[in-house]
Order: sequence, then C-alpha cells, then structure tokens
Amino acid sequence: MSIGGIPLTALLSFLGTALVIEMTPGPNMTYLALVSATDGRRAGFSTVGGITLGLAIVGAIAAFGVAEAIQASDVLYGILRWAGVLFLLYLAWDGWRSSAVTTATEGEGRYFARGLITNLLNPKAGVFYVAVLPTFIAPDLPAVPQAMMLTGVYVCVGAAVHSCIVMLAGTLEPVLNDPRRETIVRRVLSVLLALVALWFAWTTAR
Repeated sequence: MSIGGIPLTALLSFLGTALVIEMTPGPNMTYLALVSATDGRRAGFSTVGGITLGLAIVGAIAAFGVAEAIQASDVLYGILRWAGVLFLLYLAWDGWRSSAVTTATEGEGRYFARGLITNLLNPKAGVFYVAVLPTFIAPDLPAVPQAMMLTGVYVCVGAAVHSCIVMLAGTLEPVLNDPRRETIVRRVLSVLLALVALWFAWTTAR
C-alpha cells in the first residue's frame, strides 16, 4: 500500500522521524515559548504561520536542488548559518528590552515575519531536506513528487508541534499580566534564546 506514490511503511517511518526532530528543543521552540508566554497565543500562532511557511519554502527549494548547492558550498552555508545566529541573537536582545506595552501595539505581521525569517536562515532545515528526507524516497519512482509529498508531511508535523507549544506556553500569559513578573519571565526566556543561538552556532559549525 502506498500514499502519493510513497510506501505506507516509509511514510510512517518518516512521520516518526519528523515528530522526533520537531520535538527536539531548538530555536523555533524557544522563541515560540517566549512569544506565547509573554505576548499571548495570538502572537504565538502568528509566529507559527511564519515558521510553517518558512519550512515549506525551504522544502520546495530543496526539492529542486538549491538547498543541496548551498550545503555543498562552505561560503554560502557559512553566510546562511551566521545570518541565522545573528538573527536569533537579535530576537533575544529585542525580547530582553521589550515590554508588554510595546509588543502589544506592533501587530501580528511582525511575529509572522520573524517566524518566516528564522526558518529561511536556518541551515539545519536545509540539511534535513538534503540529508534525511531523500533516504525515504523510493529510487524507482519520480523523486520530486515524493520530495514534495514528504515536505508536506514534515510541514504539517511541524505546525502541529509548534501549535501545541503555543497552547502550553500561552497558559502562562494571564499569570504574567503583572508587569514585573512579565519582565522577569521575558528576560529569562530571552537569555535562553541567546543560549540556543550560541548552541545553534556550535552544532552547525563545519
């Protein structure tokens, strides 16, 4: 039995792999916790929308070989990697200095754009699509349709996991209505995001 030309066993194995990867703590998870706990679920879901679009774009790019070219070039990979690290550090700094009053007036488009940029500058997403996803593609069938199908599955898994993070972290937002508590939690999560950025720089180094 197959779905979209992909054997069911391979699809289920890929689904499990995608779930494990998305549940591993990383930049998306940390930033979503920061946004949802301090600015609310609406802001969190706007960020999820940007993250999801970013994952879909990177997957589509990878299906046509562009991500593989970036992975093969140390210069391009390095530029993308350091841009991602610097952007995460910027988000941590912005979270440290922001307040509930300033973020509430900036609109949801800002969160969407940040979620999108974070994933477009994440070389690990490209590495996944280039190094992991192809192992689930049947060699005797057209590769691009299978890659697009698996990309869709991965994006859906990511959106589901990220939405759960928003729901869980968002439960803290009513407790943080007190400005003092909100500031403390925002700054703690911002420090964690900065540490994740440094960890990201370390783990993606060649």
